[in-house]
Amino acid sequence: MGSKQPVSVLVVIHSRDGRALLMERADKPGYWQSVTGSREGGEDLMDTARREVAEETGLDASRFALSDWHIVNRYEIYEHWRHRYPEGVTHNDEHVFGLLLPEPCEVALAPREHLGYRWLPWHEAAALAFSPSNAEALRMLPEKLGLSG
Repeated sequence: MGSKQPVSVLVVIHSRDGRALLMERADKPGYWQSVTGSREGGEDLMDTARREVAEETGLDASRFALSDWHIVNRYEIYEHWRHRYPEGVTHNDEHVFGLLLPEPCEVALAPREHLGYRWLPWHEAAALAFSPSNAEALRMLPEKLGLSG
């Protein structure tokens, strides 16, 4: 059994005009997602979000507006991923964050994690995201940005 903590972050990276960054998973081609990752040690969740953004995109989140959306999604861990967690762990708590960039930019993907990326209007990103919680977070962008849908 693994030692991964069942506490993670989902970071929706987006621009002021409502475009969002999605990345295609290397282990599941065709599966698109925002930045995600598990907390390490006693790490503060804001630090987890910063670290995961840096690892997956090369972006320094401290240079931009990172905010805790105060949303926690509890979901069942897929059976084929449970070996990563301590024995008996079946659920994960995912904390949602947003990272506001002035405009879309190039990112440096971690090749072991992602094959490619796209900046898409929020509604297209929500339709493409494979995770229901990721899609729901993307659908919140108009409200978060004060856009009219």
